[in-house]
Amino acid sequence: MLWVKSLHIVFVASWFAGLFYLPRIFVNLAMVPPESLAEHERLILMARKLLRFTTLLAVPALGFGLWLWLGYGIGRGPGNGWMHAKLLVVALALGYHHACWLLLKKFVARRNTRSHKWFRWFNEVPVLLLLAAVVLVVVKPF
Repeated sequence: MLWVKSLHIVFVASWFAGLFYLPRIFVNLAMVPPESLAEHERLILMARKLLRFTTLLAVPALGFGLWLWLGYGIGRGPGNGWMHAKLLVVALALGYHHACWLLLKKFVARRNTRSHKWFRWFNEVPVLLLLAAVVLVVVKPF
């Protein structure tokens, strides 16, 4: 079980590293002047590659998490309300990941309407999600 737990932690950390950095690329994309085609295309290429890689990291993170939950019974049974909250955090992280994909599609189509300041705030969401997940797993407040 410790191998599975270790791999889960590594892949979650890697997945979130991508979720931390991808919106930083969006900040830069939102600041690109319309006439700067080369800069726009370079940032789009970086964002596409990072999103693809981040998605590939999310799959084993989720897989190892499910293995711990369903295979080893971690967080199951009475007194494990923290796991329900953590599963909500995981669902929110997946929603955020999907939102990044939708935002990238808008940048590719040159239909972004949000400012670089909005993306700076958007970039804080995965920090809060990771903080919530870690607190729920370590502290198990309920």
